[in-house]
Amino acid sequence: MKQLTTDGLMEIIRDCAGEGDPVEATDRPEDLEFTALGYDSLALLETLSRLERVFGVAIEDDEFARAKTPAQLTTLVNRLLAESS
Repeated sequence: MKQLTTDGLMEIIRDCAGEGDPVEATDRPEDLEFTALGYDSLALLETLSRLERVFGVAIEDDEFARAKTPAQLTTLVNRLLAESS
């Protein structure tokens, strides 16, 4: 079963945002909120679309909105993947 890692998620977000990682390379951003990482709602909406397409899961808007950090979003996607298998 395919799983999402936090590093994989950060790569997707950076690609969707169209910019380099706003956090220093030595920082571990898993528990920082997306806004603190410098990502706006447009980057997150593109990330949502990409995650659904790549992983074949349907992420409810309210569940996505509750995932405020990369760690929370990674957990959400992996839970949905486990439920769908």
